[in-house]
Amino acid sequence: MNLKTFIQQNRKDWQQLEQMINLFNKNRAKPTNQNIEKFDHLYQKTAQNLSYSQTFFPDSSVTVHLNQLVSQAHNIIYQTENSSWKQLRTFLFEKFVGLFLEQWRAILIAALLFIIGGLVGFIIVIQDPLNLDILLPDMFATIVNPEELASNAQANQIDGATMSVAIMTNNIKVAILAFAGGITCGLLTVYVMIYNGLLVGALAGVFWHARSSYIFWAYIVPHGVIELLAIFIAGGAGLLMGYKLLVPGKLKRSVQLKIYAMRSVQLLLGTIPLFVIAGIIEGFITPADLSLETKYLVAVITLVAFVGYLLYGRFRQLKHTTV
Repeated sequence: MNLKTFIQQNRKDWQQLEQMINLFNKNRAKPTNQNIEKFDHLYQKTAQNLSYSQTFFPDSSVTVHLNQLVSQAHNIIYQTENSSWKQLRTFLFEKFVGLFLEQWRAILIAALLFIIGGLVGFIIVIQDPLNLDILLPDMFATIVNPEELASNAQANQIDGATMSVAIMTNNIKVAILAFAGGITCGLLTVYVMIYNGLLVGALAGVFWHARSSYIFWAYIVPHGVIELLAIFIAGGAGLLMGYKLLVPGKLKRSVQLKIYAMRSVQLLLGTIPLFVIAGIIEGFITPADLSLETKYLVAVITLVAFVGYLLYGRFRQLKHTTV
């Protein structure tokens, strides 16, 4: 799509949003659920247009104009929103989903960094399980004894629930640190994602060496699928903020930081329910006396449920943008 076509297809929405911004700023329009909802949908659509324009027309005046519209609309929305269930539902099922789908590239990059670290850790440990002492922090070293695992003595006595708690606690810290790392232009985020992938890969490697991978993953994946998704989202939020600090385009870095820091914060906030769900699974299902196959089934269900959540959120967005 060229710039002319892009403008022609979306100009009407931009004009409507600008008109509503002027009305709200001049207090000529009283905020109601109906016009706030319409305003919010125009804001979301224009924010998506801004992302597209920044990608394909970064030096265009249209990009600057859209950035100003989105910034002004954002301020109005957060002045008029309340803490009602409706607003929470809109955030969880529309705003967060919209941001996730809009910034999927950054989230994917965070996931790939984690996977790369995981593969490196796995390879290092399968060559010699004693390398685990070098890679793992103390909290894991008290749970896993690589010498016993190497001889398969501890394989069936591993406290899976304790292992799960340790990994979940670590992952929540990772998510927060990965997000905050965006302020370092994303460098800390890159390190956090690779290093923590390294830890998981190292653990997987030592259990693989002890021929107990099936047991290990059965205690990890039921809550781990949701936890890792949350970590990837937090990492993507940090990378997004860092990228805009490194490549601000025509706008000042302070302006880019203000805009994308807010988007990144919203992405991070959207991971809170994911960690809550993961915690519930970890507390009631991971340590439960269930077959390993059942625990793997729970992991599949959580993944399918998350995909369904994204599809539902996208459906709500499309429904509102076509009315």
